[in-house]
Amino acid sequence: MIYIEPEILEKVNSWLTPVFDEQTQEQVNDMIADNPKELKESFYKNLEFGTGGMRGIMGVGTNRINKYTLGKNTQGLSNYLHRSFPGEQVKVAIAYDCRHNSKPFAKVVADVLSANDIQVFLFEDLRPTPELSFALKYLNCHCGIVLTASHNPPEYNGYKVYWQDGGQLVPPHDSEIVNTINALDYGEIRFKPKDELIRYIGEDIDNSFIKASIANCHFDLPEGSREKLKVVFTSLHGTSITLIPETLKRAGYSQVFIVEEQATPDGDFPTVESPNPEEPAALKMATDLAEEKEADIVIGTDPDSDRIGIAVRDLEGNMVLLNGNQTMVLMTDFLLKHWKTHGRIKGREFIGSTIVSTPMVEQLAKAYGVEYKEGLTGFKWIAKMIRDFPELNFIGGGEESFGYMVGDFVRDKDAVTAALLACEIAAHAKSNDSSFFKELINLYVEHGYYKERLVSLTKKGIEGAEAIKQMMIDARDKPFERLDGSKVSRIEDYQSSVSKNLLTGEESTINIPKSNVLIYYTEDGSKIALRPSGTEPKIKFYVSVNSDLDAPDDYIDTGQQLETKIDRILRDMNLN
Repeated sequence: MIYIEPEILEKVNSWLTPVFDEQTQEQVNDMIADNPKELKESFYKNLEFGTGGMRGIMGVGTNRINKYTLGKNTQGLSNYLHRSFPGEQVKVAIAYDCRHNSKPFAKVVADVLSANDIQVFLFEDLRPTPELSFALKYLNCHCGIVLTASHNPPEYNGYKVYWQDGGQLVPPHDSEIVNTINALDYGEIRFKPKDELIRYIGEDIDNSFIKASIANCHFDLPEGSREKLKVVFTSLHGTSITLIPETLKRAGYSQVFIVEEQATPDGDFPTVESPNPEEPAALKMATDLAEEKEADIVIGTDPDSDRIGIAVRDLEGNMVLLNGNQTMVLMTDFLLKHWKTHGRIKGREFIGSTIVSTPMVEQLAKAYGVEYKEGLTGFKWIAKMIRDFPELNFIGGGEESFGYMVGDFVRDKDAVTAALLACEIAAHAKSNDSSFFKELINLYVEHGYYKERLVSLTKKGIEGAEAIKQMMIDARDKPFERLDGSKVSRIEDYQSSVSKNLLTGEESTINIPKSNVLIYYTEDGSKIALRPSGTEPKIKFYVSVNSDLDAPDDYIDTGQQLETKIDRILRDMNLN
């Protein structure tokens, strides 16, 4: 018999009261009788907002996504919106992805908002997450919500909240909303809708979003170059099928081949083990089709179409998946070059990235004379940069986890516009007898060859959470002194906001919000970051090393040397 703590049992018993419907009570009783371990997992904590909002397994309980946890969040959000905008007709936009229950969950959220006298703009069907950010601003809403769990497994769903500027919640709103939610009882949720306050939106917003994407990402290319580019696209059973093919078509790309087996939205993601474009296996159907069609570039997106995976032909003509850092530096350089060519860099511009992304982005900023700003993991911090520095023009920004944002018309990572940008880069390179891949190598020759690797350890459940916690404690209490023979020169602890130079003993304050992240820097220029995921039961290790690249012909040998160096660092950290 499994032991269940009294505070957990108290939560369980509260879900057996008439506040909850009969079906929910029956499911709780079934777990009590047949699956006490699952009961404990379902109630041992409340789902919390992480870097990407609230995500969790669907089911009954406080640690699960269901109509009550979503309803409580939405009731708390409604109360906070009325406090924040007194005397105004509060407006909220809602979108949802292809996952199981996303559509009914979105209706539950719309019902609760309308029951609280809030005007709701609900997408008539599934749509990409970046379109929600756009719609929020386009319709002058106070807030936006999207029901999605990004690339998580099929049993997950989630809830992301956006503020008036189109970006996800950041301080102080995030903690104040959480406090408001936590002060509520489930019995205070207003589920009965006021249907007259719910308006359905769709095609008009689609057209406006596509026009804005093209306006922000259509460059001076030689005539006919877009028609000559061969593109393979897969939505991985997700939402991007609703926008990306049409966006590319309107932009002038006529040779776009869609992976039809993955074109139908499906929350089971039947053709892939994981609908994550970071993984080569997820794009295998697309790369196979690329070989058949002799395509130049493959583009794949995750279920809610904020992440983008790009595969291109390497120096031997083989299709290879680029990582998020590689696509980010090439996209950033292309934008910077365009701005410079057109005389738009005047000393009031900036690009943005995150503390676990490649340091090469900062080198690009220095080379072009623009400001570089760095934030915590998650695009909400890049969106916050735009809000915090209205006197500066935002050019673009990205993070290592396969996300990019062009301009500020959307305030979240945007695979729709990034897909168009990738095609513009590839078409431009092809017209100059180059390629996407060759242009990347040229950047390495110019700015240094930066190579990164992400190691992600999954630790599920209560025991997993404890193991991750202990790993971070050990990394702080017993820090590495050397990695691959190079002395650790500086440690940045974002939880204590202290950066310590280990060579001089000098300490300085990190002026970024606190977060459970630890970063080691070595004397030879390596960077190793440790970070528990905010949305998944994982701890992540980000390793970045670099070297000069004298000539494109040295690319393979130098790359192998850097890979071997990463292997040695991971071995020193007992990670391989």
